Amino acid sequence: MANSMGSLFIGASGIKVSQNALNITANNLANVDTKGYVRQQVLQGDRDYITFNTTAAISPQQSGLGVTIADAVHARDIFLDKTYRTQTGRHGFYSSTYETIYEVETMFQELEGQAFQDVLVSKDDGLYAAFEEFAKDPSRSENQNLGIQKANLFVSKSKAINQGLAKYQDNMNTQIHDIVERINEIGDEISELNKRIMAIESGKVETAMSLRDARDYLVDELSKYGAVSYKEVHNGIVKITFENVSFVDEAHTYHIGEKVDKVTGFITPYWEHLSDVENGKYYEVLDPSEEISTLMKNDVGELKGLVLARGYKRANYTDLEGVSKEKYDATLGNSVMMNIQAEFDELVHSLVKQINDIFCPNKGADAAITGVDENGNKVTINKGDLILDTEKCRVGANGELPPQELFERNGCTRYTVVRGDDNKIYYKYNEEDYSDTSKMYTINSIQINPVLRESDTQLPAFENQKIEGEYPVAFSLGEELTALWSKETLILTPHDTTPCTFAEYYNKMTGELATLGNVFKDASEGLEQSKLETDNARQQVIGVSSDEELTNMIKYQNAYNAASRYINVVSEMIETIISQMG
Repeated sequence: MANSMGSLFIGASGIKVSQNALNITANNLANVDTKGYVRQQVLQGDRDYITFNTTAAISPQQSGLGVTIADAVHARDIFLDKTYRTQTGRHGFYSSTYETIYEVETMFQELEGQAFQDVLVSKDDGLYAAFEEFAKDPSRSENQNLGIQKANLFVSKSKAINQGLAKYQDNMNTQIHDIVERINEIGDEISELNKRIMAIESGKVETAMSLRDARDYLVDELSKYGAVSYKEVHNGIVKITFENVSFVDEAHTYHIGEKVDKVTGFITPYWEHLSDVENGKYYEVLDPSEEISTLMKNDVGELKGLVLARGYKRANYTDLEGVSKEKYDATLGNSVMMNIQAEFDELVHSLVKQINDIFCPNKGADAAITGVDENGNKVTINKGDLILDTEKCRVGANGELPPQELFERNGCTRYTVVRGDDNKIYYKYNEEDYSDTSKMYTINSIQINPVLRESDTQLPAFENQKIEGEYPVAFSLGEELTALWSKETLILTPHDTTPCTFAEYYNKMTGELATLGNVFKDASEGLEQSKLETDNARQQVIGVSSDEELTNMIKYQNAYNAASRYINVVSEMIETIISQMG
């Protein structure tokens, strides 16, 4: 009778385990399309055996006590998870950088034509063509007007591109802000899930499957934004580092703060818990001067890609002047936007300066000069300071000095008129002031001289010395202007020191951008493919297969039916025994 009752217990364990296995299988099937759900598996084990016939003469004999669910676990492969998350982070870095390059290329219209190049060097409709026409007869009003019109188009197009670059920087800045917010949200959510998982699993009875799924899904997302490492400790809590700094631990989520530049509004992410904001000391999440390479395994994260591509300011030609290779690599070299801004501004600055210097040539003062300006303020011109070369300059139709420059800075005029102590008139050149962009020939600060817009006849087109009471036409002026396009006066970067013309410089600039774009595009597409392949392999492990689960359902159903039938047989045996015993 005792053995029969034990048999009932064995059958009951079979029914219970089969029923629970069926429940887990049904749950898998129900979540076949649930995002982030990881397939659950039933691990079965034997119950403890009973031992009988312990007589020394024979070996001990054992009898099983049925089956039990040893555990219900997630079907995961930690190595595939790690590989997938690494590839996700690297893809985020390269894809965000490539997107930036693509947008810049589009602004220059190199993908759909060569609009700016036409404005610059076209022999049919560009600034060069206008000066060629001007060279035929500088005194003709229509030729002067054409030159001013094409110069104005050049300025307008330059400003439009530069404003587009700045606007896209602002767009990237917004993306950085959104990512920082999302990273902090993910950290808070993981921390909350850690607490709930620990509370549920502390009794060693239940495993918080759905909560673990949600946490793993968040870690997958976090890996897109930066370099992530993680480790689960004994109480079920996952500790996470982000960019090699503790991000989530047993008790805290360490938030990323945003330092905002007062001039540009650009955000610099920093670690709040490691910074001393009151004393102006910030522990930045990313190092903008860090060399990025696959070998160093630091080409990871959409956040890093955006911050580096955006840069830390709006660059201009001064960021390229006299810069060493080392400084270039640590500043402009890592930033797509800053590099193209500086190179483009250098192109415009050089062209504008050289054209103005032809219309209004300068020379160094032979000796120190003292005098007063038009407002009666004392002015000192040191030896070597630039003044108008009145002997070589050209003048407009009215013959007035100083002659009108074609491109004007919106913060100052080209010359300060000085009456020297010797009662002579000097025209002191107002040098560019690097501390005030409005006094520099940068894209944002230049405009067509308003005087010339009102009266094109004031464009210098005549020699400064009258012959027979008239100013002769300066035919050589046009030749000097068109010759600029064949002079090799520009150097692209400290790494490319070969002098080049305007057209060659522009082609190098856009060609370098296109080459870099192809590199990042290929890397992004390759990583996208690798990520998909790894995810497919991972889904083979964690994903729910309807066919497999239906097979499991049949298997557990048969096991349930077998256990039920076994109980019925044992029950009939017990009834027979009871009836016979009477």
